[in-house]
Amino acid sequence: MAQARIGLIGLGTMGAALALNIAEKGFPIAVWNRTTEVTRRFAAEAGPLAPRVIPAGTLEALVAAIARPRTIILMVPAGEAVDAQLDALAPLLEADDLVIDAGNADFHDTNRRDEAGLPFRFLGMGISGGEEGARHGPAIMGGGAAADWDRVAPVMTAIAARAEDGAPCAARMGDAGAGHFVKMVHNGIEYADMQMIAEVYGLMRDGMGLEATAISRIFEGWNGGILSSYLVEISAAVTAARDPHTGAAMPDVILDRAGQKGTGRWTAIEAQHLLAPIPVIEAAVMARNVSARLDERDAGQARFGAGAGPCALEPAALEQALIAGKILCYAQGFAMIGAASDSFGWTLDLPQIARVWRAGCIIRSTMLNDMAEALAEDPGRNLILAPFFAELIDRAMPALRQVVSQGIAAGHPLPALASGLMWFDMMRTARGTANLIQAQRDFFGAHGFERLDGIADRHGPWGGTD
Repeated sequence: MAQARIGLIGLGTMGAALALNIAEKGFPIAVWNRTTEVTRRFAAEAGPLAPRVIPAGTLEALVAAIARPRTIILMVPAGEAVDAQLDALAPLLEADDLVIDAGNADFHDTNRRDEAGLPFRFLGMGISGGEEGARHGPAIMGGGAAADWDRVAPVMTAIAARAEDGAPCAARMGDAGAGHFVKMVHNGIEYADMQMIAEVYGLMRDGMGLEATAISRIFEGWNGGILSSYLVEISAAVTAARDPHTGAAMPDVILDRAGQKGTGRWTAIEAQHLLAPIPVIEAAVMARNVSARLDERDAGQARFGAGAGPCALEPAALEQALIAGKILCYAQGFAMIGAASDSFGWTLDLPQIARVWRAGCIIRSTMLNDMAEALAEDPGRNLILAPFFAELIDRAMPALRQVVSQGIAAGHPLPALASGLMWFDMMRTARGTANLIQAQRDFFGAHGFERLDGIADRHGPWGGTD
């Protein structure tokens, strides 16, 4: 039997799509799933790619089918399932074999596994793009030793999405959990981007009284400009779709309770540990949590009345508000990645990350080309201070203020857009109000403070302090 170049464990939606992508790019692949029937059916349905697919009935058969030194991709649920699979592989693999966890792992778990001294080589790899991306070209974010990434780079760059300039959207981010960390922040930005688009959709639907088809045309128009992105593109598509059962606009028959797999929440939690402010992402996570509280929301409306009323806004103002919100959100995300780079010693390449996100992933957008250029000019500078984006903000900020103020005045919930605006106003205020907080802390806890005039006295003239 011809030996496989690579193996894959876990033939769920993403694993099956990725395996077909690998086979299509010319690499023989051995596959195994815990349920034997799933493996058999996958191989039987591989069509013209079947000659490059080697189905394995057992884990031992999978290992035997892969050429040494072996490389095996895990596409199993994050957490205990990964640990169990690593334990099962340990007696079957050799020291030079490489296992890649390509699931949505918590980067702390990836760090732990890397530090545990596994009896084989190990990479953590973030993959973005959903089923379509996995099948035809995802964005790939690797984490682990450079030599291990170099070993699999020919396969990963071959299956990855290609940006407009032809560059593959696949790269090593750094050591250990760096790849999964970058993927986590990607997902946090994804939460925020989706939430801001949804907030603008709500203003058009409930504030301006537009039907879904009219909203779709507006989204479609925006996708031809600076907001060109996958999420705006699919927003145009879903608002244009009709329900085959009722003929109604598809969004109008969908319950407004958003699901989540936890990566956005992980981003918000980790940002607190890193002292990295990401209020737009945190607001998006909060909004998903609130969306799940259907009974409480019904009770709230019954008691206080429906909040959303008409507001006189124009699509052009909403477009500019969304441009500003997007820049502010991405600026926060890249600043968080920079903080992690310093904290974990990863030396994360921010321009490279922006380039990897240009295609294949859910947050891919035209704007990422300019972000990559701005970050390359000065990786340590906050993105809002880069001349290109500062000028965009200058033009778009009046619209963001108008949209947020009028929307809130009319009772529309705009948590992400409003959080972005508040963060921006704090970032452009050289002297804020934390001086009063420091005085309060010194008053009740003798915590001390720094003075503007350089006098050495670090406490105020109130009782109870030293």
